[in-house]
Amino acid sequence: MFDWVILAWMGFLILFFAVIGYWLGRKISERFYAAKLDEWKKEYEKDIRKDAVERSRAVLGGKFSEQLAPYFPDFNYDPTEVRFIGSPVDFVVFKGTSTKEPEEIVFVEVKTG
Repeated sequence: MFDWVILAWMGFLILFFAVIGYWLGRKISERFYAAKLDEWKKEYEKDIRKDAVERSRAVLGGKFSEQLAPYFPDFNYDPTEVRFIGSPVDFVVFKGTSTKEPEEIVFVEVKTG
C-alpha cells in the first residue's frame, strides 16, 4: 500500500513539474519573440510606412481613374448614359437613354493598373 502511495505522488510531481516547465518555457519564448518582433518593427518601420503610403496612393489613383473612365475616348458608351455605382460594379450604363429610346442595361467594371 505504501509503495503505491509513493509511486502515485511521484507520478503526480513529475506531471506537475512537466506542466510548470512547459508553461515557463512558453512564457519565456513568448517574451523572447515579442522582443524580436519589436526590434524588427523598429528597424523596418520607415520602410513599412513608405510602402503603406505608396499602396494608398495607388488605390486612390485607381479609384480616381475609374470615375473618369467614361470621359476617356476609348470608353464604348455615351458618358451621359453612365451612372457611377462604385462597388461591386463600377458603372451601370442605360444605353439609349440620351435618345429617349432605352435599349439595354450594361454593367461595366473598369480595371486600372
